[in-house]
Amino acid sequence: MSELNPGNHEPYNTPPPQRFQATPLPLLQKLTSAYKLWHSFLSHIPRLTRYSLGEKVNQLFIELIELTLTATYSGREQKAAVVERASLKLDLLKYFVQIAWELKALDNQKFGALSQPLGEAGKMLGGWSKQLQKETPPRAGGA
Repeated sequence: MSELNPGNHEPYNTPPPQRFQATPLPLLQKLTSAYKLWHSFLSHIPRLTRYSLGEKVNQLFIELIELTLTATYSGREQKAAVVERASLKLDLLKYFVQIAWELKALDNQKFGALSQPLGEAGKMLGGWSKQLQKETPPRAGGA
């Protein structure tokens, strides 16, 4: 039994594991901070809206962050398609956030605080998409 627990509490002295460090992609950081902001607003949204529209916005945020991370690690051939899907998700997200504001589930201050980073993320995604279009050679053959 002493060999199983030699009295050395070394496992308790080991530092906690390092947090997951993905690529320091500014777009991913922007989306993550916007999601954290949204998450802090979610509990203040009226219950009926929180479990319908609020959950939809939450799911779109998660899918958008997932697609952005996927695009970061995708191969050259798939990257442009994934970025386009992420762009669509962002447009849907902005639309549903606007509906939440129109329903008064978000006040003007919260809507503005959330819209600003989402607009910046849209510019970043658009720039990434244009860069990928320039880097991707046109397909050979006719249409």
